Amino acid sequence: MTGVALAPVFAALADETRWSILAALGEGDASASALAGRLPVSRQAIAKHLSVLQEVGLVEPVPVGREVRYRVVGASLNATARLLDEIGRQWDRRLAAIKEIAEGL
Repeated sequence: MTGVALAPVFAALADETRWSILAALGEGDASASALAGRLPVSRQAIAKHLSVLQEVGLVEPVPVGREVRYRVVGASLNATARLLDEIGRQWDRRLAAIKEIAEGL
């Protein structure tokens, strides 16, 4: 995910249903039908949400016989977390500098 904009990832995760799908897939690979059985969403809607998650690189399809299951792409989530952590560290440095200036006044 290095070099990839975070906005599409966050836009995908901003939807509560997609967040729920990602959380469910964190427990193990599942097909759209299996996810529809666990979540209060139709199989067709699940398939559309999976497509969005796949487009931003958060899930990938895994053929298992005649079924297609989806799995979370952990590397993408880790890369997103690392980028957020770096942004947090930058803000911590800025706030520490502001505090130092304010205390010196």
